[in-house]
Amino acid sequence: MNYIKNSVNLNTGSIEEKREEIKKQFLQTYELDEKLFDLLKEKDFIYEQPNRLRHPLIFYYGHTATFFINKLILANIIKQRVNPEFESIFAIGVDEMSWDDLNSGNYKWPKFEEIKDYRQKVKNIILKLIDNIEFTIPINWDSSMWIILMGIEHENIHIETSSVLLRELDIKYLKKDEIFTYSNESSNDYPINELIDVKGGAVILQKDRKNPIFYGWDNEFSYHASKIDDFKASKYLVSNGEFLEFVKEDGYNKPEFFSKEGREWLGYTNAKHPTFWIKEDENYFLREINRVVSLPLNYPVDVNLYEAEAFCKYKSQKLGIEVRLPSEDEYYRLYDFVDAGNKEANIGLIQFNQSPVNKYKFDEFYDVVGNVWQWTLTPIYPFDDFVPHPIYDDFTTPTYDDRHALIKGGSFISLGNETLKESRYAFRKHFFQHAGFRYVNSSNEYRTKLNDNVYETDELISQYCEFHYGNENFGVKNFCVNSVELLNPYIKNIKTSKALDLGCSVGRASFELAKTFDEVLGIDFSANFINVGVKLKNYDSLIYKIKKEGELFEEKSVSLKDLGLEQIKNKVSFMQGDACNLKDIYSGFDLVFCSNLIDRLYYPQKFLDDIPSRINKDGLLVLLSPYTWLEDYTPKENWLGGYIKDNKEISTLDSLKNNLSSQFELLDIIDVPFVIKETARKYQHTISQMTIWKKKD
Repeated sequence: MNYIKNSVNLNTGSIEEKREEIKKQFLQTYELDEKLFDLLKEKDFIYEQPNRLRHPLIFYYGHTATFFINKLILANIIKQRVNPEFESIFAIGVDEMSWDDLNSGNYKWPKFEEIKDYRQKVKNIILKLIDNIEFTIPINWDSSMWIILMGIEHENIHIETSSVLLRELDIKYLKKDEIFTYSNESSNDYPINELIDVKGGAVILQKDRKNPIFYGWDNEFSYHASKIDDFKASKYLVSNGEFLEFVKEDGYNKPEFFSKEGREWLGYTNAKHPTFWIKEDENYFLREINRVVSLPLNYPVDVNLYEAEAFCKYKSQKLGIEVRLPSEDEYYRLYDFVDAGNKEANIGLIQFNQSPVNKYKFDEFYDVVGNVWQWTLTPIYPFDDFVPHPIYDDFTTPTYDDRHALIKGGSFISLGNETLKESRYAFRKHFFQHAGFRYVNSSNEYRTKLNDNVYETDELISQYCEFHYGNENFGVKNFCVNSVELLNPYIKNIKTSKALDLGCSVGRASFELAKTFDEVLGIDFSANFINVGVKLKNYDSLIYKIKKEGELFEEKSVSLKDLGLEQIKNKVSFMQGDACNLKDIYSGFDLVFCSNLIDRLYYPQKFLDDIPSRINKDGLLVLLSPYTWLEDYTPKENWLGGYIKDNKEISTLDSLKNNLSSQFELLDIIDVPFVIKETARKYQHTISQMTIWKKKD
């Protein structure tokens, strides 16, 4: 089958032509994702977990469909959920993050047929939206149609990551049928690699959020420029044969070749050869996705970043000159040097496996694009004018942690955005992703760390950092500290085993509650917010900048140690979640603390209906809110107060009493003022109302 490799061009053609192109791309992606799971011999095998750092396969079968619904709900394009339970349990788990709950014991996975039926319902909804949603040309990231494209490109990513998981699964669970087309061009010979000149030049990346040619992720939209001097790069990707030299010379048993992190990975895994190699006696075999073949020495090796770095140190020793992985900008320079975008490559699923490293020629080089992804030594970092997309604000920002390295060029199974020069995907250094590498000999400077310090660059998040961790303003106490202090007299009379800080934002109240509670879980909808709490737990300090005036900023620093919270930080954990659609596992709390949350929920009534079941008998529900209802956050029909009905004023407090009084006793109502600093001379003064509710029998 010939698959559509490229993304839809977003600034040419008519509205109806775009509808048809997007529909065709959606159907290809959606059906291809399902076809991958047809490789399983039995559908029950979809509950297997190929990698302990990832969910069982069933999660990914449901996840890509629920992504569409969750994003469309968030964008206010659709109003009704298809299955709230599925859209909760299949919501999160893309990368190995601190807030990914990968404990399978916490889940009761639905039946395969139920998810299959769910996927069909979602498919029908998306097809109807593509036919009817209003949009203009060009389609940009403010367009409603952009959310459909986001779901398509998200699923393209998962087609690739799911194929890797299937490759990691015990082959006894997989059919040997060639549902997809394999190419058989293996050889016991492999070309001898050599370093070839790459002429230096300017590297320029330019992508406009208002007028993109193709869909892009948030980290791509920028003007980025650098100057690269002449360097040398390997003619071929490192082949299995070339890497076998490293293995045979006992490279995995020479810790001097590995970085500190690499040695830790090596000690944990006890690896002796690449993970997809199988050794039987003195013979090596290669695990492809659903078959095992004799090791093709002429195919590119598939390794993680630690192995690639170690090989480069070994190769440097052999060559007598230093070689290393390329930087991101050196890859771009090589791409431009050979005009890689106009060359044929093993990409776009023209076959279901790799190809010889000397098959696809790019002038004097080979495989500048395609075959396998290529590791770079560059940690993913934000370009200067980086802005997260509001509907998927946690696509990139959680990876700005110096632990995710950029991979470039795409693989044999890459589709859509993955095939573009400007795509910027990053993976944890110990992960596998149909990724290999080439090496360079270069004197160019390169970025090795995101920053010497942990740095928060987002202006809104920095404002919240100041609000949570900054000093008092105009005699008004720090809001998070003051709220917990006012609550303390009531906490003394309850069990203090487990607390939930729901809508925890950047986490100060979670840490303050941990002074009293044995265990505190902070949950927020935004991964960008909870990432601050995670960073504060893991690093000595976090630097952020707050606006003084215009384009002038002041740098500030916060550390848990300085705040007297260092000793209790391990009692706090953070998870990403939706307060209107929480997972069932989040229950049994002695306290649920919700600060300035309820008037920012898209469906606050659902939250009120659900939250009592999460709280133990005699436990507390604490709600703080200034009741500033806005249609930007909550559709007017979902407001709990602030409107007139039947000639009567409806207040939020009265609605809370009507909703909660049957299950809770209202213990107290307390006004809690707060001040948010916007600039050096502009402050926002607000009074939040705290209501404290005790759960009845």
